[in-house]
Amino acid sequence: MTHMTVFNTRIRRIARRALAALAAVACAMSLAACGADESGKIRIGIKFDQPGLGFKKSGTYVGFDVDVAKYVAKKLGYSEDEIVWKEAPSKQREAMLQNGDVDMILATYSITDERKNAVSFAGPYFVAGQDLLVRKDDHSINGPEDLNGKRLCSVTGSTSAATVKEKFASEVQLMEQPGYAECATALFSGIVDAVTTDDIILAGLASASRGKLRVVGQPFTQEYYGVGIKKGDTALAKKINAAIAEMIKDGSWERAIADNTEGTSYTPNAEYNPPKPTEGEK
Repeated sequence: MTHMTVFNTRIRRIARRALAALAAVACAMSLAACGADESGKIRIGIKFDQPGLGFKKSGTYVGFDVDVAKYVAKKLGYSEDEIVWKEAPSKQREAMLQNGDVDMILATYSITDERKNAVSFAGPYFVAGQDLLVRKDDHSINGPEDLNGKRLCSVTGSTSAATVKEKFASEVQLMEQPGYAECATALFSGIVDAVTTDDIILAGLASASRGKLRVVGQPFTQEYYGVGIKKGDTALAKKINAAIAEMIKDGSWERAIADNTEGTSYTPNAEYNPPKPTEGEK
């Protein structure tokens, strides 16, 4: 072997080691670079901890938001195995859309003017009402008028927490948690007297509690659930709205509500549901 051959062999080895090091760095910085190719797929943000809406269960995803997301994705040309589900905590939703981490978010995402400064919405696909969840044997709270001196739990970054701060700040002690599972645990253990958020979320928690928790049934707001998308994407909003309208028309929307609130007495407020999806088209 000549000196030139040895030199070339060494150069190739150095190059291979350098490429391997670069690949390792890329892998650490990007999941896609490690083999999880998301090209040709749609990335949808949902909640992983909301029974009846968005819930991760044994490697699968179930709930009303999940059913709506699957229906919309299918109308956009994606099969279920072409959906990449991503967890979308309340306080991270705007950033996830702005950074391009997801293509859309269906995560009990209320349409508000403040949020529309950062992102756009399609929908609404459901109208909920903020309500209260209490222990089954506690009858001291029968509506928002009974909150004076009580301890409430809601989720950081949610419109429910903002509403409590705005309307009941002088009357209640508010504990904020990262998820509703933590709030339900605090309610079980007696740390708080009630959990407050949208009625359909509370219905899911009550169902999962096996009769230990109950929804008061006195909603005091209207929360219009939208599909969060990147700001200004009117073309996508129109496509999503058309899919939601079709889901309502063919009965799939009503079946999804019934399937995901089975075992509870919950029914959507007929004054507002089903909604007319027109958001984001202008």
